[in-house]
Amino acid sequence: MTAPAAPTAAATVRICIADDHTLMRDGLKEVLGTEPDFAVVGEASTSAEAVALAARLRPDVMLLDVEMPGPRTSDAIAEIARVAPGTHVLVLTMHDYPDMVHDLLEAGATGYLLKSILRDELVAVVRSVTRDAANSVVLVVSRRTAEQLQRRPAPAGRNPLTNREQALLQLVSEALTNAQIAARLFITEATVKRHLTNIYAKLDAVSRVDALRKASAAGLIGPGRDG
Repeated sequence: MTAPAAPTAAATVRICIADDHTLMRDGLKEVLGTEPDFAVVGEASTSAEAVALAARLRPDVMLLDVEMPGPRTSDAIAEIARVAPGTHVLVLTMHDYPDMVHDLLEAGATGYLLKSILRDELVAVVRSVTRDAANSVVLVVSRRTAEQLQRRPAPAGRNPLTNREQALLQLVSEALTNAQIAARLFITEATVKRHLTNIYAKLDAVSRVDALRKASAAGLIGPGRDG
């Protein structure tokens, strides 16, 4: 983990880069460093270092790779949101998976960008998220992924569950274990248990089976195995 020299007075957007590939970090620094209002103030090569950098430097933007040593990306994003709530996390990855996009946005990412993004697009996104008071989400993904995200079904009527809780409960209905659900949703088993506790409270359920029956009756999940 390194911390470059302090930005000049003209630099208004402070950026940290987290990627375990040195060449990738160097390339991003070169691209972003040409902008007079940008300053790369820190670098990290693991997700734990990224969280530590965010806590220490409170950057405006954290560019975060998905596949780095350390805690899961979703957990790192949630922790960055806790220690540096003003930091916008932009995920930069080669993975173009709708489930991963959904999971990391749920964790608190401001944007999900493919590494095939053009230089001018990246600069525009970084500048946009720091200026947009509405805190909108930015996606630079394939058309296929965008269409799949748009086709996610919206529950009918009042639904007490979040999208993440609903997706998790659907996996419970397929008789997956907590470990299998964690792997499928790119979260930890502890996070799965926390979601289940919230689901039980919202559905007034006392067990997995009870939650599944009540959710199914309310039309919140599709057919599954609740035994």
